[in-house]
Amino acid sequence: MPLLDPAVWGGKINIGGWKPGRSGTAPSIEPATGNVLGHHGVAGVDDVAEAAAVARAAQSDWAARAPEERAAVLRRAGSLWEEHGAEIQGWLVRESGGIPAKAALETHLAAHECYEASALPSHPAGDVLSSNDERWSFARRRPVGVVSVIAPFNFPLILSIRAVAPALALGNAVLLKPDPRTTVSGGVALLRIFEEAGLPAGLLSLLPGGADIGAAVVEAPEVRVIAFTGSTAAGRHVGETAARHLKRAHLELGGNNALIVLPGADLDKAVSAAAFGSFMHQGQICMATGRHIVHESLYEAYVEKIADKARELPVGDPAAEQVALGPIIDETQLKRVDAVVQEAVLHGARIAAGGTHEGQFYTPTVLTGLDADNPAWSQEIFGPVAPVMAFSTLDEAVELCNSSEYGLSVGILGDVGQAMKLADRIDSGKIHINEQTVSDEANAPFGGTKSSGNGSRAGGAQANLEAFTEVQWLTMRPEIAPYPF
Repeated sequence: MPLLDPAVWGGKINIGGWKPGRSGTAPSIEPATGNVLGHHGVAGVDDVAEAAAVARAAQSDWAARAPEERAAVLRRAGSLWEEHGAEIQGWLVRESGGIPAKAALETHLAAHECYEASALPSHPAGDVLSSNDERWSFARRRPVGVVSVIAPFNFPLILSIRAVAPALALGNAVLLKPDPRTTVSGGVALLRIFEEAGLPAGLLSLLPGGADIGAAVVEAPEVRVIAFTGSTAAGRHVGETAARHLKRAHLELGGNNALIVLPGADLDKAVSAAAFGSFMHQGQICMATGRHIVHESLYEAYVEKIADKARELPVGDPAAEQVALGPIIDETQLKRVDAVVQEAVLHGARIAAGGTHEGQFYTPTVLTGLDADNPAWSQEIFGPVAPVMAFSTLDEAVELCNSSEYGLSVGILGDVGQAMKLADRIDSGKIHINEQTVSDEANAPFGGTKSSGNGSRAGGAQANLEAFTEVQWLTMRPEIAPYPF
């Protein structure tokens, strides 16, 4: 039987097992064709309350298990992502609109997120502290209990598993709310993998739904930590709600990322990197290159070459033909992308390539003639659009880069010495020298500054320990201490 056989999950959610959701069902739509791929269950607010109670009850036993038991489940999950990779990739292509190479990257990283997380149960769990009293003093890390993970549509598998895997490995239970548009590849797939890996029932619940379910998984009393990936606007609401309930929220939000092309950079390599950064997965990546800051000596040739590249890239249904770009996720997002491009033109921008669409397919677009107030320069577009602006001095490049309200990812192409000096002056959660802006590894800390996040990180042992554990101070004496009372 296939891992994702709809006979198992069709029309259902998961709370300790597959069951109907209180809010009925919803279709999974293929954005390239509009076809219905299947129907998944939709949770109600009462389902969230039930799942949170089940999670709390299951979590204490899970946390008490030997580290090697938890590690074994994560290792098995990692191997299952590889074993069932082709099947899961098929769903990722059709449900998220990504090309096969992007889907393969997701299952590859999902496996490695689990392998990395499998080392967490046996990771040092604290420190021995010095003390002025005659006692032993320790700071030890304990599971937080129940974690809510809210994930978006664009990389539905990676952006779920990177929080789910370490949270489970460290002894927590998880409530997973995937984006309704990618519930199978960003939710059902995780439940099925961990079921097959031997994760005890109740530790991972699947709760698809809209904003009401998002609010419920934040507000549930059993939940102590929320890991949210999504837009800055939605992240502000999550952060405000979490703060009101005195909960930690790890917010990975939007980005309007800059690629700085220094004088003397190899133009052909720079354009290749830039096109990947802006057009990969139709620009629907928080790390996508949203601003091209190019030295004036290269500007005209750069614009010409990236416009040529944009016109050459094939666009179409990634499940039916070999293309570089697939569809925009839905009509609402497509209209938003086109509105920003058209407004940019009204503000003086020139379309050097693209700017058109047919159905859900938006052509790779290059914009020039911008200033810093142009909406295509100042806003996160989340579409296949490459706005290009020239700079004359390194100070000007730094100013253009740092002027954005976002601070997620920056790429610098060219002389390494100049790039290193720039990197020290740039406010960004990630900086990549001689690489474009899109990059992620399971063992690397990931997060942004300013409106791109609240300073928390996902990825790597230390970041995951800080995200999904609490620090407890523990002291111990050989006998009861004397007191003056």
